[in-house]
Amino acid sequence: MPTVQVNPDLLQWAIDRSGLSRDELSKPFVKLDDWLSGEREPTFRQLQDFARRTMTPFGMLLLSEPPVEELGIPDFRTVGDSKVSRPSPNLLATIDEIRRRQSFIRDLRIEEGFEPLPFVASREAKGNVVSAAQQIRQQLGLTADWAQSLSTWEGALTQLRRCCEDSGILVFSNSVVGNNNHRPLDPEEFRGFVLVDNVAPTIFLNDGDSKSARMFTLTHELVHVWIGKDAIVNLIDFMPAHDTTERFCNSVAAEFLVPKHKMLERWDDAQATANPFANIGRWFKVSPVVAARRALDLGLISESDFFRFYRADRAAYFKRKRAQKEKGGGGNFYATQASRLGRPFSDAVVRSVREGRLLYSDAHRLLGMKGDTFNKFATQVLERTKNERQ
Repeated sequence: MPTVQVNPDLLQWAIDRSGLSRDELSKPFVKLDDWLSGEREPTFRQLQDFARRTMTPFGMLLLSEPPVEELGIPDFRTVGDSKVSRPSPNLLATIDEIRRRQSFIRDLRIEEGFEPLPFVASREAKGNVVSAAQQIRQQLGLTADWAQSLSTWEGALTQLRRCCEDSGILVFSNSVVGNNNHRPLDPEEFRGFVLVDNVAPTIFLNDGDSKSARMFTLTHELVHVWIGKDAIVNLIDFMPAHDTTERFCNSVAAEFLVPKHKMLERWDDAQATANPFANIGRWFKVSPVVAARRALDLGLISESDFFRFYRADRAAYFKRKRAQKEKGGGGNFYATQASRLGRPFSDAVVRSVREGRLLYSDAHRLLGMKGDTFNKFATQVLERTKNERQ
């Protein structure tokens, strides 16, 4: 059977890029060691399968040498004291997908005469943290105690996202690449990213993280919109970043969600309860870890106290997550898609198709669904829009 000449360095690059081990790939590819040594070459079908399993675009395996893949976003992510050296294929694929969606909305808005958003890049990444948080709240139509009137973290996250979208900011979320449940997004690698643009500023949230933690990620990314800087967010251990811009964004996000004066007002009452950080979290609709981190910022607890709580909280979170995975249960596909895609984007794509301004094939690619699935989703979007106008 004919084989394909491929540089062994490209095969090794694909393995390293995927995060898979040689052992994991040796079972489906029994000749892998021979391919890597150059003693044998894969067939065309074997190379296609290898590309699929390693999540590598097939054409890249036919290059003369491994390419250098650029994120195109400033990357301040760290593990310990070292920068993250290589983005995963899942992160790269997600950034590409969100860029395509942002480009579509940007072009559509310009065509329709949409004015640039004045708050984008309206501040420097320094200065008064309290005034920065207040400026963002005012733009979103929120007060300092906006979250306390809501009953759940989910409700607070939904409202904050809606306020962002009403202000012209696109917000997408997902826990997997597209609709591929075999390609989960790891919150330990990244919790979200932001692509700043004065016509279509765009935020992505990793749904693999807890909803209460996503509150902080979304707010952190909002600050990036105001200072006009793209970024990938991972917030390792919720500790201060080495970069001054990231430290500023963290500080403003903390003040936005848990204002200092309100935290100090609540602290004594929280201390009188069995779990003070959980109570603070419920009051402000943030995760207990964010509450603990805020207490550390304000000198109310020690760093050792924070890390003791942080490790216990993360262990409990992953235990719950494993239990939920074992329990299974799918949920409503269309409701999940509506949440992942966001209202402004879904509405714009469906409207453009119905007006004949966008091909169905392009809409299918943008939304990640086609055929009857797309038609049913589009019908639900149109019905929701109609009901809201009545």
